[in-house]
Formats: sequence, structure tokens, C-alpha cells
Amino acid sequence: MTASWRFSTLADRHRALGSKLEDWSGMGTAWTYDKDADEEYIAIRTKAGLMDVSGLKKVHITGPHASHLIDLATTRDVEKIYPGKSAYACMLNEAGKFTDDCILYRTGPNSWMVVHGSGTGHEELQRAAMGRDVSLRFDDNLHDLSLQGPTAVDYLAKHVPGIRDLNYFHHMQTQLFGFPVMISRTGYTGERGYEIFCRGQDAGTIWDRILDEGKSVGIIPCRFTTLDMLRVESYLLFYPYDNSQKYPFENESPGDTLWELGLDFTVSPGKTGFRGADEHYRLKGKERFKIFGVLLDGKEPADEGAPVYRDGKKVGVVTCAMYSPLVKKSMGIARLDVDCAVTDTELEIRNKSGSIKATAQPLPFDDPKKTKRTAKG
Repeated sequence: MTASWRFSTLADRHRALGSKLEDWSGMGTAWTYDKDADEEYIAIRTKAGLMDVSGLKKVHITGPHASHLIDLATTRDVEKIYPGKSAYACMLNEAGKFTDDCILYRTGPNSWMVVHGSGTGHEELQRAAMGRDVSLRFDDNLHDLSLQGPTAVDYLAKHVPGIRDLNYFHHMQTQLFGFPVMISRTGYTGERGYEIFCRGQDAGTIWDRILDEGKSVGIIPCRFTTLDMLRVESYLLFYPYDNSQKYPFENESPGDTLWELGLDFTVSPGKTGFRGADEHYRLKGKERFKIFGVLLDGKEPADEGAPVYRDGKKVGVVTCAMYSPLVKKSMGIARLDVDCAVTDTELEIRNKSGSIKATAQPLPFDDPKKTKRTAKG
């Protein structure tokens, strides 16, 4: 905890559930609880779970040049994002390599909130702000409670008028239990879900009431690391755990292209002028690896960082893996040589306990058409 300088007002509640509050991105975060993570995974896939994801960094950007700043720093066409809408975007360095991802929330004509993880997103925004009429403010009082799962909308509909009409990647300014909140139709689970942005002083009451009222319909508290099970199925990458910052190439500096990560869709069609744009386009077709799925025989999950072999040659590494008690399959996200990132390629995962046969499979494993997270009504 010596690295922690950011604090959730829900820390005592996490401790009561058995967490030691491991550090993530400078905040003590609930990586563990005194219960089986499978229970939380099943709740989010079949009912709903509530997570404290306040460790995500929230940056308010306001002023006449706010949109210009975001246009320079991120891969999205900001003029297509109207107040009340949001977009998933990436940030690159001058070499055209990924440095962070984020969600851009437009809250007004000259007002934005950028929510990012543990990469250099804030630094990228500060760099783009130099010499421009714009204000950046880091906001750690703003907490982020993520209510995810198929019954989340049914619960919120009892308290928030119009929540059923809120479309995917849209947000609304409203009240919950009498407190001012912004509710966003976003999440990191692949399920229909909502992020509740609230003041730190209100977070405890909101957390307690959702869990108290939601208990009868199966809503339970979930640790942050339950996301690892969900994200494997739903093809949600987590910096730096899937990146070359953790799995470097020999004699190369860290950094992956969007083409390699499968995140090139975050670049708005025809957009130029953002940081690293020229190199991004130049690097198309020059992929050193591809993010791809691996489906393992049996129930044993791959070790994190387990090497992947094909015909006796190392061809990749598993970055995150899980066994799903719902679909009864063991699967993972892997960094594979380009010629191995082909459906049904036969592979071998070398765990510490022994070798496991596997095949390469496209991502996501769960809900590839995103029908759950985009459902209406």
C-alpha cells in the first residue's frame, strides 16, 4: 500500500468483505474477497454484481479548446460525440503505439470527462493542452460504482426514470436515492450494465442501498479482479497486462500497434492529425503478433504468462485465462504469431503443471454480436 495515494471512500466496506486493498493505479483496490470469485462471475452473467471501479482516473476537460485537445490526443472524431454520448478511444505516442485507452464523455458543448486506466492518459492530455485555452482537472472525489448484469436495468428502473431508454454508450445526469449522479450505459463485463458516477461522500450510502435492496434479486458485491474472468470471454484488454510493457519484444522498446491489439476500430474513419496518426497508418500490415483467443482442452486454465507452442516452436504467450463454470470451457487471451492467429490452429499451452492441448479461436468467446450490452428496453 506504500504506492497508494488515492483512496476510495468504500475502503472499509471492502476490508469488511475480506479485501487487503491491493494497489492498482495508485488506489487501494479490492482484488480479493473472502468468497469464491466464481460466485461473482456467475452473478454478473446471470443476475447482477456491484463493483467499485473508482481506481479509474477521471479527468474533466473544459474550455473553448476542449474538443480540439481531445481531437489531438485521441483516435475518435469528437464532432460525432454529442452531449450525452460517449465513445471508447485510444491514445498513441509519436511512434504510433498504444499508451492508454479511455472513454470520452461529452457533458456539454465545451465540457468533457475522460476516464482512463493505469496508462499515461493524463500525461497525453496534458501534452495536448499546452498553449491552449482549456482546463484539466483530475477528480478523485468522483467515485465510479459499476452495476453490471442482466437484471441491473430492472433494479435501476425502480429508481431512475428513463433508464430503460438510455442507449449503449450514452449517459444521463440524474438522481439516485436523492443524490446527484451521472449514470452511463457502459462497463467492462460484456453484459448490459451501468456505471454510476457519484460524489465520494455519497458512495457509501449508494453502495449499501443497492446491495441491501438488490439482495433479493441476486445483486452481490464483486471484487475488481472478477473482471479478469469476464474480460477473457468478452475480449476486453487490460493495460499493461496484455501489452508488451509486460511481455516485451527482444531489443525493442515497449509499445503495440492498434492493428496488433485489434483496436484499430477505435480510429474514426478517415481521421488524421491525432498524435501518432502517421505512424499508425504506416504500420498497417506490419503486425508482429495478433491478440487472439485460445480454447484449452479440459478444465485447467492456462497460467498467466504461459508460453504457447506450435510444432515445438514458441509462438506466443497467454496473458489472461479462465475456466467458465457456466459454459464449462477453459479459455484465454493470447499474443500469438500472426500465422498462428487463425481459427482452429492447433497449439500447446505449457503450464507449470504440464502441457495442455489448445486451439486458436477468434474473440470474443461470449456474445460476439454484442446483443446483450446493446439491448434496448
